[in-house]
Amino acid sequence: MISAYIDFIRIRFLMMLAYRVNYYSGIIIYAINIGAYYFLWQAIYGSQESLAGFTVPQMTTYIAVSWMARAFYFNNLDREIANEIRDGSVAVQLIRPYSYLLVKMMQGFGEGLFRLLLFMVPGLFIVCLIFPVSLPKEPTVWLIYAVMLFFSFLINSQINILTGLFAFFVENNEGMMRMKRVMVDLFSGVVVPIAFFPGWLTGIMQWLPFQAITYLPSSVFTGRTPIKEAAGVFGLQALWFVILLLPIWLIWRAARKRLFVQGG
Repeated sequence: MISAYIDFIRIRFLMMLAYRVNYYSGIIIYAINIGAYYFLWQAIYGSQESLAGFTVPQMTTYIAVSWMARAFYFNNLDREIANEIRDGSVAVQLIRPYSYLLVKMMQGFGEGLFRLLLFMVPGLFIVCLIFPVSLPKEPTVWLIYAVMLFFSFLINSQINILTGLFAFFVENNEGMMRMKRVMVDLFSGVVVPIAFFPGWLTGIMQWLPFQAITYLPSSVFTGRTPIKEAAGVFGLQALWFVILLLPIWLIWRAARKRLFVQGG
C-alpha cells in the first residue's frame, strides 16, 4: 500500500515534467518579483543598516529565499479538490481502496519535488548571480532549513486541503480560495516580513499557522533567528501540523455524510 502512494508522487512528478517549459519561464517571473522587492526594500532602508531586526544583507537573502521557497510549497490542491467535488469525480475516488486526502498530499509532494529540483534550486542559483544574496555556510543551517521547508509544504498543503473541502458545503468556494491565497502570501511573510507588522497584528499572527510556512523558516535561514532557537521554531511547525489534522478530520467526516454530485 505504501508503494502505491509513492507511485502517486512519481506520476505527479512526471506529469509536471511534461510542462516544464512553463516553470522555466516561471523562474524569470520570480526573479523579476525578487528584483522588484529588492529595489523597494533598498529604498525603504535608505542609509539605515537595520530595520525591525533585519540588516540589509539579511533582508536581501530573506526576499530571495522566501520567494524561492514558495515555489516548492505552493500547490493547487484546494482547486483540484473543489473541481473534483463539483464535477462529481470525487465520488469515484471515495470508493477506491486508498485514502483520498493522503493521495492528494502525495500528489502535492510530487509537484513540490518537481518545483524544488527544476524551479527552486536553479532559480535560487540565478538570483544569487544577480543580487547580493548571502547564503549560510554552515551545513547545519541548510539541514535544519530543509526539514523546516518540508513542514512548510505540509502546513500549506493542509490549509489548501481545508479550503478545498469547503466545496462540499458551499458548492462554489472560488472566493474562499482567492482569499486564502492572499492571506497565505501576506500573513506568512512572503510579501512583508511579520516583524514589520504593527504590534497588535504581530500578536494575532503568533496564534495563526501562516508564520510557520515562510517567516519562521526564512528567519532561521537568514540568521535573524539564532540557530540555538531553531528547535523551538521547528517545534512550533510540528505543533501546527498536528493541530491542523483535527479540523481536516472533522470537515472530512462531515463532508462524506452530505456528498451530492452537481454533474458528471
